[in-house]
Amino acid sequence: MFGRLVRPPVLKNTGSVARDLLASERTFLAWARSGLGFIALGIALEKVEAFASISPTLLQLENSNTKLAAGALVGVGSLCVLHGTNRYFRVMRDIETGVFRPNTGGVVGMAALCVGVGFAGALLLMESEKKHHERFERNARKQQARNKTA
Repeated sequence: MFGRLVRPPVLKNTGSVARDLLASERTFLAWARSGLGFIALGIALEKVEAFASISPTLLQLENSNTKLAAGALVGVGSLCVLHGTNRYFRVMRDIETGVFRPNTGGVVGMAALCVGVGFAGALLLMESEKKHHERFERNARKQQARNKTA
């Protein structure tokens, strides 16, 4: 495979070979762009966590799971880029041999990863909201107790 990276094969342009390869390149770029989007979101989330450690009261992120979420996003993004690269070379090999295999596994896998990230994000948000609500109620009770004693 490394030889293909250094010396790509020369294919005879019969039928729609060139058009198919260019479409495969665009598809790879779409996978790479999606993966880089996930990776960038994970890095940004980690930077928010770093900012919150400087001023925890500003963002109220103590005991949050942002490191876990950031790691998951970077992992999903890396999987997208790896799948896109694998798919590109598999399509090139399929074009050489004159066969076509639909990308059902990649589509289902990407959809499952996106849904999983969405559900995990929703769970993290609900957990965070619950903690904020409990803190608000605790502070309200303390304030009421102070008002009664005053």
